[in-house]
Amino acid sequence: MTKNDFKLLCAKKTVIFDGSTGVELISRGMTFSRSLETALLKDPDKLIQLQREYCSAGSDIIITPTLGANRIKMAEHGFTDSTEDLNYELTKLSLSAVNDKTLIFGDISSTGRFVEPFGDLEFEDAVDTYKEQVRGLIRGGVEGFLIETIIDLQEARAALLAVTESCDLPVIICLSFDKDGTTINGNSAESVAVTLQSLGADAIGCNCSTGPAEMLPVIKRIRAVTSLPLMVKPNAGLPALRDGKTYFPMGVDEFISFTHLFHDAGVSLIGGCCGTNPDFIAALSEQCKGLVPISKTGNPDSLTASHRRVWRFCGEQFTLIGERINPTGKKEFQKQLRDGNLSMIQTFAAEQENLGASLLDVNMGLSGIDEQEMMVKSVSLLSKVSPLPLCIDSTRPEVIEKALRIYPGRALVNSISGEKSRIEETLPIAAKYGAMLIILPLDDNGIPKTFEERVTIINTIIKEAAGYGYTTADMVIDGLVMTISSDQQAAQTTLRLISWCKKQGINSVCGLSNVSFGLPQRDIVNSAFLALAARNGLTSAIANPSSEQLRGIINAINSEGCLV
Repeated sequence: MTKNDFKLLCAKKTVIFDGSTGVELISRGMTFSRSLETALLKDPDKLIQLQREYCSAGSDIIITPTLGANRIKMAEHGFTDSTEDLNYELTKLSLSAVNDKTLIFGDISSTGRFVEPFGDLEFEDAVDTYKEQVRGLIRGGVEGFLIETIIDLQEARAALLAVTESCDLPVIICLSFDKDGTTINGNSAESVAVTLQSLGADAIGCNCSTGPAEMLPVIKRIRAVTSLPLMVKPNAGLPALRDGKTYFPMGVDEFISFTHLFHDAGVSLIGGCCGTNPDFIAALSEQCKGLVPISKTGNPDSLTASHRRVWRFCGEQFTLIGERINPTGKKEFQKQLRDGNLSMIQTFAAEQENLGASLLDVNMGLSGIDEQEMMVKSVSLLSKVSPLPLCIDSTRPEVIEKALRIYPGRALVNSISGEKSRIEETLPIAAKYGAMLIILPLDDNGIPKTFEERVTIINTIIKEAAGYGYTTADMVIDGLVMTISSDQQAAQTTLRLISWCKKQGINSVCGLSNVSFGLPQRDIVNSAFLALAARNGLTSAIANPSSEQLRGIINAINSEGCLV
């Protein structure tokens, strides 16, 4: 199945998945001493019977019984054989159970460990672990993937990259959220959706942990920030204890009573998790007949995200990107970085957040240090200590790639210019990880002086980026303001470009400190230019938020709302 086939399927009907596998098999008398996965190889009959019942009940997609069949999880059960072969064999069992109208998706879930920077499992080890599982599922003949019951966005990213770097099959990701819309690791539903959509997921949703009543508001929050198909697989109510055993209290009728509510919330794919069985799926299938999913309309949002927070460019507030995590002109910071000391990074992050920064620009360009290593360490640290999304700032594509790969969110890349090397080397990297882009209107001929030349370069970059799936909603145009002490027309050229961006409906940004270089009372010059730029439509600025005058201008802008 191609990604486009999957997209078309989700658009024309509500797609029915199966229900519980593990819990239902145990309720039918399945026993095992090590793991369910290995037990199924020795005694597959109950699985085959259950999956045939799900097919008869109306499931369009059956998932393989490979929930825990990754190397790390299987090692807990003393399994030392190839998990690639294990996934292959289990996929073959599912294929033997279904009819030719039912699709088989490979099931992938948690390793049981937290991934760096939040845990001790190295990110690349997590990716390699999942790739081994993916290879077995592909060999077995799956037509897509379901990554489910994940409680950590970083682990979900590792699993998604394992799939997208191995094949072009469609992939759905469902995390498990508490009823407040966050995972155990503190990932917000919105951050999860924005990050995984940008990283290449074909559908997003939630499963397990709660029943349909608690899942409904979470899926609405996800819908608010993504246009991807949505999936839900609720439990049959919240689990409870009865006679020392876990049970799920919701009956079939109550379970399916949420079907139309999920449909109205934009759900395209639906199934059942713990406590459900073929009776639930049969009733669900009947309830979904004729339900065509509701697609999301309207212009796409310009969203960046940390693992905890989403920021919308040109939302209710002007976007201030804090510039201080940059060693240029900071002797003490430079000394600390050369000594491998990151404490000032944490201090700068906290100070800028407290002063109203929306994002943090991170630049490690300094002689005498390993920029790539220091960037990765900085991004890892900031991911743990700051809720603000990051702007990755480097001239070196390999540094940007390492930062984007480890970052548990959707970053902004500073920047993509019209230079051939930047288009050919850095743009594909940013696209792979779904980063937003700052577009810099210069090319191999240098910085153009005229407005017309800058617009030509911008349009060229927009066209190149469109080939990677980017729209202008994913971009912020740098006004490229030059110092007025050497060119008195520089500010006018930038203001004209900002006004053009406003007319095109594209977000814009300026590095404010450039305009006043070499002048006295720079704070006043910067603030005055910011006011003029905002009046012309500027939506964001890279600046030092410690300036009281600057914050006053931004507060005035926000009191009027975004001026674009």
